[in-house]
Amino acid sequence: MSISVHGLRERGRGPGWLRLFALLAGALLAFGRARADCVDLPFPDLHPLEALEDVDANHALAKAQALIRAARDDHATAAPRLAALYAISAESSSILELDADARQTALRGLQLATPDDNPVSLSLLISYAETVYDTPGLKAQVDKLATVAARQPHGSPGSVCLLKTLGWLQHRLNQDDVAVGTLTNAYRDSALPALARQRARVAEALAMVMDGMGDFDQALDLMQQTLAWEQEHHAVQLLSVTRYLRGAVLLEKGDYQVALAEFDEARGLARALADQQGIAYADLRICEARIRLGQSAIGRPSCQAAEAVFAAAGVKDLVKQARALLAHADLDAGQSAAALATLNDVLDQGGADIVPRAVPQLYELRAQANAASGNYHAAYADLREYVRRAHAVSDADRARSGSVLRARFRVDSEIERNLSLQSELRLTRESSALQREQLQRRTEVLGAGVGLVVLLVYVLLTNLGHRRQLQRMAREDSLTRLPNRRRTAELATAALAEAMSANCPLTIALIDLDHFKLINDACGHAVGDRVLKDLATASRAMLRDGEVLGRWGGEEFLMLLPAQPLDLALARVETLRAAALEIALPENARAAGLRVSLSAGMATSYEGASSLDEIIARADVALYEAKKQGRNLVRVADESLQASTTAIRRALRAR
Repeated sequence: MSISVHGLRERGRGPGWLRLFALLAGALLAFGRARADCVDLPFPDLHPLEALEDVDANHALAKAQALIRAARDDHATAAPRLAALYAISAESSSILELDADARQTALRGLQLATPDDNPVSLSLLISYAETVYDTPGLKAQVDKLATVAARQPHGSPGSVCLLKTLGWLQHRLNQDDVAVGTLTNAYRDSALPALARQRARVAEALAMVMDGMGDFDQALDLMQQTLAWEQEHHAVQLLSVTRYLRGAVLLEKGDYQVALAEFDEARGLARALADQQGIAYADLRICEARIRLGQSAIGRPSCQAAEAVFAAAGVKDLVKQARALLAHADLDAGQSAAALATLNDVLDQGGADIVPRAVPQLYELRAQANAASGNYHAAYADLREYVRRAHAVSDADRARSGSVLRARFRVDSEIERNLSLQSELRLTRESSALQREQLQRRTEVLGAGVGLVVLLVYVLLTNLGHRRQLQRMAREDSLTRLPNRRRTAELATAALAEAMSANCPLTIALIDLDHFKLINDACGHAVGDRVLKDLATASRAMLRDGEVLGRWGGEEFLMLLPAQPLDLALARVETLRAAALEIALPENARAAGLRVSLSAGMATSYEGASSLDEIIARADVALYEAKKQGRNLVRVADESLQASTTAIRRALRAR
């Protein structure tokens, strides 16, 4: 199986090649993992068999194949039902990494399933597409799925599943700038409770793309959604792989002990399922975690066990990963000659049979082995090769990072535009409803006869009240009674103009409630609404004249602090952060370790900003840093906008 992994960042401790191999192995297993059942088949009696795929794919495959053989003997079996059995067999084969079998089975089913848009055909198309790895084949499947997805009803299970697969194939083609937009749309479209299973699949695919781009925190948060669904539905087969993938991200992040616990859990689940390759994947990463923890001798047996399984299965790239780890263990043990011999074998083809991104670090490791063996000329040559290849990878990363950032801004604009249109449509409908009500009342007045004057006065007073209500709705958030986003933006623009005219600072704080989604999930939306209202009440008690707190969207708020430099404004935001900690939650939430807290990012107009958008962008960068550093923090922006974030990051930030 050949793969292409990209978007890595050097984080955490330990040698770079270890971090690369961690993500490579995660991507390999994710290719099989992303193929979990997504589309519901229109045969209720087959739903238990579909569910069995998530629990024990081996058992599901055996049962599906037995039913296919029986159906072939029974000529009365309808072709659509037989095609559905082929779909289940193909999905189970995909989960078990039996790619060739999955493709062949899917093609057989597609010969029976018509038209292209029915659920059985969609399931077969997805199973086939997700077992294609060559570049021409991937491009053909991307075109095919995009055409079929365009015909699906927006927000339907079929549409979400096709977008998920389409985004995943774009990721394989190194088109993460496109994949981020596709998967974000699928994630947004699957927000309804009825699409919880599909959302879990999309969240996992998006998590792997974020992981490849170095966004480990977002990847972990997205994976947690998938993990929660699998635990709730006892999907042991899928759970074993998600535990593994979560461990791989934690390994990349540098949380080695936590990663080791995840790999141990994944290994136990794989062992219960008699999944030998799943055990081998876990062993490989357990060995790597031990090496990073300085426990090479303890980790060596796990690497040796994994190498034996992958060698028997003929998976050469994974055999080389295991051998590279063993070479590192040899170096730790002072056995430089053995390490050098192993690395010479791993690089026997000059890295041509290894993912290009992993090759530079292998040359760096061999340089260390050569130097330890006294081969300084060879060590120098390896270091030169390391620098040459590392520069090529770095140049590709820079080009790719720019395209991904542009894609995020495009999706950001689309999301903001959709929200604005929805808000305007809601106000238009409310205005129309008020106008119809006024017309009805006036008609009643005209037909009354008696009490005409009294009724006319009533209508006029009611009309004035409705106008005031409509004006208030256009400026005020209905839940918190704070200024809404539109009004807050108007106030911020006016405050900035006044600050620039008076040559005094305007400080802005972008505030986000931590883990708000978890509070909603654990306590219900009524408690979540009460938390938002309590925060608004606390802000009114502390705000001074001229200061504003407005609802910016969801659990996000914007605070305007005119004529205050950052040091004084910081104390004001800290006061609000302390007030948030006093908001009470129900007993069950406190028992689960939940509490109300907020994170904030701050920026000022004195730091070279010429527009409101620039100040908010810097504040958003600081907010992201506060989230990344543990939440319940206030951080101040630096003067650089190079790391500016977008609404994608805000939409996916852990609540």
